[in-house]
Amino acid sequence: MPFPHLAPARVQRHAAAALGALTGCGAAQAQSLSAGWGAVQDGLANAVTTLLPGLALALALLALLHRWERRLVLLALAMLTWYLMVLNVGGAWIRPAHWLAYEIALMSAIGGAVALLGLRESGLQHPGIDVLLPAQALALPLVALMGLSGDAVRLAPWLVLAAELTAVAGWLLWMRRSPLGQGAAAWWHHARTVGLPALLLISVTLHTLQRVWHEVPSWPSLTALLMILQGVSLLLTYAGARHQLERQLVQLEHRMQERLAEAERFHQQQAEQRLDQVTERERKRIASDLHDDLGAKLLTIVHTSESERISTLAREALEEMRLSVRGLTGKPVFLMDAIGDWRAEVVMRLGQANVEADWLPLEDDVVHTLPARTYVQTTRILREAISNTIKHSEASRCVVRCTVGDGFFQIIIQDNGRGIPVADGRLDRGHGMASMKSRAKQMQGQCLVESGAGWGTVIRLTIPL
Repeated sequence: MPFPHLAPARVQRHAAAALGALTGCGAAQAQSLSAGWGAVQDGLANAVTTLLPGLALALALLALLHRWERRLVLLALAMLTWYLMVLNVGGAWIRPAHWLAYEIALMSAIGGAVALLGLRESGLQHPGIDVLLPAQALALPLVALMGLSGDAVRLAPWLVLAAELTAVAGWLLWMRRSPLGQGAAAWWHHARTVGLPALLLISVTLHTLQRVWHEVPSWPSLTALLMILQGVSLLLTYAGARHQLERQLVQLEHRMQERLAEAERFHQQQAEQRLDQVTERERKRIASDLHDDLGAKLLTIVHTSESERISTLAREALEEMRLSVRGLTGKPVFLMDAIGDWRAEVVMRLGQANVEADWLPLEDDVVHTLPARTYVQTTRILREAISNTIKHSEASRCVVRCTVGDGFFQIIIQDNGRGIPVADGRLDRGHGMASMKSRAKQMQGQCLVESGAGWGTVIRLTIPL
């Protein structure tokens, strides 16, 4: 026997006919309106039903490709079974005696799949339920096949199935009666995971109850439409989850790149620290050798030599050696202390050479410090400049001025000597000028020389602080 309850157009035709009679239309107009409305209803029902197998196939393939989306198989099963029932597949070869069992088997498969899907969407998953619902889908048709007499026995499978679907729908609506969160996104998630499965369960329940009480309304096309909406919702959920996963993978890759770069920087810093430690140990070893061996021998020469010239040279060599040791192992020096040392030495040396010394101090006290290496290099440049003034300039007066500004420290040494003759060519040729420039460059600074015959020489040393 066919499924007479799956023909909603008949009901609509009667409604259209009654509407035509009530509005005073003629019998022909009412019949035409009824036929037109029925055709529209049949067309929409056929269109909706035709979409079921294609969407079911897409959901099944997606579930097979991705294990974590196995719930899609449940909806695909419900769609295909509903499609078979609507098209009355099997009506030609199913025996009348077995028709009830066949119909119950289809509805049990649909009901069990929809119930499990609703529970999955709400977050409930229990091994007992996963076994119980498929078992009842097999047990209910077997009851019908037994051929037991009595209306109560024949109607029992329908009532059991309707009770199960009603219980699941009620549980969904009660346990998930409010959205988890605020805003449109939370309400949409609530409608997709609770509202839509509950509506589908109610629609299938009404269709099941119609087999017991024919007065119960049933809308097969609406059920098919709800299945399609549920399938589209699951596909959109899958697409959103995949997009979010891809975004998380991009973020993870970005964090991995940052971690790798951070690890590389850390290893580079460790290597530089180890290199600095090795360099520092080697400097201390060299300084210790110079101080203990060479320093002791030079000091012996200073105190035991009978030649004044040799004793003086040994004293100068000892002073240079001590300066080198300080550059290798010394601590940073306050700039004001360094200026005081330089002033004392310059004034003493110029005074011994009968050159008037005019040292112009800084206008304000500063709190900058100089690394030991910078202090040593600056001291040697200053000594070389004063030595050139004493030996070669024939000057009677030398002015030294110190300035600090814009992150730089500058020493200007100016004498009133004869200057560097033009015949000597470049100003940095001879007189230790090349050595002074080289030392300044090592400190990321510069040493400029200005000179001319008859108006003296100006040396400007600029180093960063």
